[in-house]
Amino acid sequence: MDISNRGVDDERKLADRNYIRWDAAGVEQIPEDEEEDINAVADMINAIQKAQWNSHRHCYSGTHARTQGIVKGKLVVHDDLPKHLKQSMFDHGAEYPVLCRYSSEPGDPGLDDRIPQPRGFAMKVFNVHGDFLPDGVGIPTQDIEFNSTPALDLADAKTTREIIDLRIKHGTNQPELYKHFEARPDTDLQKYRDTVRNTHLESTRQYSQTAYRFGDYIAKYCLVPTGPTQQALHSETVNPSAHPPDILSEWLQTFHRAHDASYHLQFQLCENLTDQPVEYAGKVWDPEKYPWQTVATLVVPRQESFDWEMKCFWEDHIRVDPWHGLETLRPLGGPNRLRRVVYPASSRLRRTMNARAEVHVKSLAEVPGPVPAALEGFLQGK
Repeated sequence: MDISNRGVDDERKLADRNYIRWDAAGVEQIPEDEEEDINAVADMINAIQKAQWNSHRHCYSGTHARTQGIVKGKLVVHDDLPKHLKQSMFDHGAEYPVLCRYSSEPGDPGLDDRIPQPRGFAMKVFNVHGDFLPDGVGIPTQDIEFNSTPALDLADAKTTREIIDLRIKHGTNQPELYKHFEARPDTDLQKYRDTVRNTHLESTRQYSQTAYRFGDYIAKYCLVPTGPTQQALHSETVNPSAHPPDILSEWLQTFHRAHDASYHLQFQLCENLTDQPVEYAGKVWDPEKYPWQTVATLVVPRQESFDWEMKCFWEDHIRVDPWHGLETLRPLGGPNRLRRVVYPASSRLRRTMNARAEVHVKSLAEVPGPVPAALEGFLQGK
């Protein structure tokens, strides 16, 4: 649900709703044994990375290891937002340079595109100003990450530890893995990733899955393809018997060479912590009860989406981390507290095993690869 084409009365109703403040009592409740679970998950992710290194003689990130494409664009914040949406970096109309990566979510960089699995999308937003989280001081970017499933199967630290352990032990034996899933109360959530719709990445809706501070409030966010060609291509799905193993990357390159892409960035504000839990990310916040509201547009002009230099630079040097960003967009809940430990641990191992330094790029000009002609004038003033 999207308010971008709604009438004034509908916008007033949304503006008058009782949104929960991010610092209200009960928003975050940290389990007693969470730190132990998080540290165990960090060790497991490192073990997955080492196993991939043994196969490829190169270390990749523990998740989202397969790069499908990297593009440059701009994020345009709407200047006519109602007061309740004028939050954080969205409190005024603005245009920000962005670097975006399409990915497949699992930790195997060689995963065949014909196998249905969640897909990812990540953005580094540059030229951001304000008070930054401690982990992001000195790095003037807002890192934003997405996944193609609205609910997160690794819903909290305890669940993450249990599920990754099962996948390490039984990941190559789906019947055995499913036997363990079927003994769990969240069976459907754990199996869902194997049934996702396998379609064009530029046509796929993407979700934050977890909750974040949104200025005064709490929200999840999503990215919605809006270009007519993007929307039309969503009807096509991967045919395992007819398409090659890198079909998603091929489709992405074909699209971006010929078309501009556009997406709405939308936020879904929290009104009920029972219906919209912050600590447990395995539950979808009902969009009929709690509508998505558009705050910005992502614009990606025509370009090559698979530049070898950009791919290698991202994989060898860049980390996207939601803890690199503004205090007013602070990550909330158990899965995000887990990321605060696991992401740096995964990155450290990757840099050590590949003998590469982590690079915190501070502008799009520091990123190698071509600049789309449509962005040249825009970037000159940035």
